[in-house]
Amino acid sequence: MTKGQLFQSLAESTGMSKKEVGNFLDQLTSLAYKEVKSSGEFVLPGMGKLVKVDRKARMGRNPATGEEIKIPAKTVVKFRVAKAAKDAVL
Repeated sequence: MTKGQLFQSLAESTGMSKKEVGNFLDQLTSLAYKEVKSSGEFVLPGMGKLVKVDRKARMGRNPATGEEIKIPAKTVVKFRVAKAAKDAVL
């Protein structure tokens, strides 16, 4: 589903205009980013949650040369799917 199709579908099912749906999703996205940055997680009830995770430093391998390289520690964002969403899809 493309972004336009998503906006169209949500606009039809909620009675909002596509512009209002776009604004709502933009606000939800910016709120999610801000919450993950400050508190470390953002929950979308029934869907899952965005979680900030610290990865440890590790050894990796350069696929071109086979040489071992050190990969530094870093922080990444992961999405953990809710059990309700898994049950509904699977």
